[in-house]
Amino acid sequence: MGVIASPLHVLAVDDSNLDRKLIERLLKTFSYHVTAVDSGSKALEFLGLQDVEKFPEVEVNLIITDYCMPGMTGFELLRKVKESTSLKDIPVVIMSSENVPARINRCLEEGAEEFFLKPVRLADVGKLKPYLSKNNRKTAEEEECVLNDKSIATHDEVDTFAKEERQVLPEGQSC
Repeated sequence: MGVIASPLHVLAVDDSNLDRKLIERLLKTFSYHVTAVDSGSKALEFLGLQDVEKFPEVEVNLIITDYCMPGMTGFELLRKVKESTSLKDIPVVIMSSENVPARINRCLEEGAEEFFLKPVRLADVGKLKPYLSKNNRKTAEEEECVLNDKSIATHDEVDTFAKEERQVLPEGQSC
């Protein structure tokens, strides 16, 4: 009997409750363990970087963060993670509802693995797989079990959820 690998752990950071729920639901579709927080400072606290750098208690395989958040932007979070000796190898993905090429390029140049436009879709989450640790990937047998699991959300169900729950910024409001 083979050893079952623990699920890959993704830290999702977004100040919007709706977007946190959506990204969490999408990530769980791929059987990832998700910790969702609503700010960059809470993400740093979870990672053990708040005041004095220490090794985190929990292993995080990937961080996905909104770009535009009050207090600390996703870009600032990205920089703090990449400056940390203990966390710099964790892949970081930025997401934003605004398609600003200069912002996208700046994030990628500073070490972000990907930049997703919101609303994040199931196909986007599928792009995360190469960035996750090879030694934590599921076996082919486990992947087949996940693919055959009827309890996970389908692409259409996630799209319907996003459309029903999506909030739009007031006219003229931007990050």
